[in-house]
Amino acid sequence: MRIDKFLKNSRLIKRRTVAKEACDKGLVKINDKVAKAGDEVSVDDIIILTLGSNEIKVRVKDISEVNSKALAETLYERI
Repeated sequence: MRIDKFLKNSRLIKRRTVAKEACDKGLVKINDKVAKAGDEVSVDDIIILTLGSNEIKVRVKDISEVNSKALAETLYERI
């Protein structure tokens, strides 16, 4: 799954266009490499998301097309 789509589905970022912009600005890393919006993410990848002065570090647990907030939180675990 594309990183921009994963960020939206996991609700780490609310909109896919915002996730794409974050990737374009270099604010998203997958396994310590700067990610482009089209980069693929897989289970056990480490994602680092920098928003303002906050840094969110998560490990991907599952990749799924989800719609509910409760299920979205099962896609990753915070580190």
